[in-house]
Amino acid sequence: MTRVASATDEWQPVCRVVELEVERGATALVHGQAIALFRTADDHVYALGNHDPFAKASVMAKGIVGQRGEVPFVASPTHRHAFDLRSGRCLDDPHVSVPAYTVRVEDGVVLVGARKVSG
Repeated sequence: MTRVASATDEWQPVCRVVELEVERGATALVHGQAIALFRTADDHVYALGNHDPFAKASVMAKGIVGQRGEVPFVASPTHRHAFDLRSGRCLDDPHVSVPAYTVRVEDGVVLVGARKVSG
């Protein structure tokens, strides 16, 4: 018998939101991918791919979280390129991005869903 995955199967519980330090990154293996999780001061949680395309290393979770106007971002610890936490798009080079993933918090648990489609 073949089991068909439903939309709810895409959401993977990762940790409790209180375990994420504010404005610090954490890494997790989600859907077979290394993910960097970030909790901002306003309690939003974001998930990006952990691989920095400029440094060619898995270091995004070690980046510095900040804000440019209304845009929450993480700056890579190696070359300091800033990536929008909402979309993964590089703020310094519009031709570069990292994967961004859907995130929701239910009953205090962070759930990571599918990769967002850039557009």
